[in-house]
Amino acid sequence: MRRAIQVTGLILLLQGVSGAIDHLAVQPFMGLFLNFFNRVIVPRVEILAAQPLFANLAVAVLGLTMIIAAARS
Repeated sequence: MRRAIQVTGLILLLQGVSGAIDHLAVQPFMGLFLNFFNRVIVPRVEILAAQPLFANLAVAVLGLTMIIAAARS
């Protein structure tokens, strides 16, 4: 179970960082997979659409928190 949480956290971390990079400049590397949150979820949620950079960085922090929490337990 710990490994699954770490993998999920890693995916969230990568999507958050990639979405932040995509928001600032075009991200050509694995754009469909890594920018799913940035290109699909953010525009459809009004609160997230107002601050897309903050939303992507929050996803990255959530992923990092999941990785750290799974490693400590």
